[in-house]
Amino acid sequence: MNLSQSNRLMPQEEMLEVRRSRKALTIGLPRETDKLEKRIVLVPNAVGQIVRNGHRVLVETDAGKASHFSDREYSEAGGEIVSSAGEVYKADIILKVAPLSEDEVGLLRKGQAIISSLQLPDRDKSYFTRLAEQKVTALAYELIRDHSGTYPVLQSMSEIVGRAAVYIAAEYLSNTDYGRGNMLGGLPGITPTEVMIIGAGTVGENAARAALYAGAQVKVFDDNIYKLRRLQQNVHQAVFTSILQPKVLQKALTTADVVIGALHFGDGKSKYLIPEDMVRQMKYGSVIVDVSIDQGGCFETSRKTTHQDPVYKIYDVTHYCVPNIASKYPHTASYALSNFFTPVILRIGEEGGLRNLFKAVFGICQGAYLYKGILTNKQIGERYDLPFQNIELLMAAFD
Repeated sequence: MNLSQSNRLMPQEEMLEVRRSRKALTIGLPRETDKLEKRIVLVPNAVGQIVRNGHRVLVETDAGKASHFSDREYSEAGGEIVSSAGEVYKADIILKVAPLSEDEVGLLRKGQAIISSLQLPDRDKSYFTRLAEQKVTALAYELIRDHSGTYPVLQSMSEIVGRAAVYIAAEYLSNTDYGRGNMLGGLPGITPTEVMIIGAGTVGENAARAALYAGAQVKVFDDNIYKLRRLQQNVHQAVFTSILQPKVLQKALTTADVVIGALHFGDGKSKYLIPEDMVRQMKYGSVIVDVSIDQGGCFETSRKTTHQDPVYKIYDVTHYCVPNIASKYPHTASYALSNFFTPVILRIGEEGGLRNLFKAVFGICQGAYLYKGILTNKQIGERYDLPFQNIELLMAAFD
């Protein structure tokens, strides 16, 4: 009997498949304190699915009211209706749309996870230091990526915003106080409306689809030839496209009835593309919808407005610069958010916790900017001069 054969006869360790233990979660859905935010992350049907999988969902009274989801719908789906934010913030994971207010940060407890938007241009250094003091893990939904490297939550919101931008422009173009009483599109014997779109990403593509469907002439500008080519292929129509050349931009602006600013600035910094002199040369009664106002805007004349007071005029050009257009359609937008986050919540439970999900799905991990109170996002660290660490190394250190 040789050595290898004798080894086979010796007692051996039993090799068992390592399985992560499933974890029951408590999810909190607080009512948004920002009156301009009307969306909610989970719709009643999604709450029902999560509860049926063994988790609890705490829903603050009237959390879905602005999105036209009643407490009764959430209760019938299995959600637990609670009367105060303090009760909701006892949950393991807090799901909300707007970033946390100062009062909400004060309700946090050590070890919680927060999933919300970040809206980095509107944050300050103290926001991150206060969150860090609470030792929480925080994810920004606009930073989460999928397996292809795209931003799925941003993409779904951008699809809504792109179409909405055209509907909004049509509303003001037809208004005799802000436009010239023009109908968006084209009719036999009447020159069609010219819609100019700056940015060929998801917003721009969906805006182009909506404008073309209405019968408008569409011109799309971007500094990325690949995006322009992809847009033409996806809309299945011949659309005028151009790179961002100042002379071509200026000429198009003078004849446009509607201009939609939809450029995405990767670093989140304000850098307007259209100077005031170009806006001055635009047609009387034309309409600007600056979707990029979240990041500072495409136009030098842009300034943030609200859903309550959405427009103003400069040089007889109407400017619509609301930074949260998707919230104008909260019922639709809430379903879009819910479609993404429901499987994420279920996966967290299956993996045995958020930390295990970070290890299993790197795209979700990329959405984290705080891990147990430690900043993990380089952009935020450099922007506010805060120390930051690599999240993968951190998780290994906490093992």
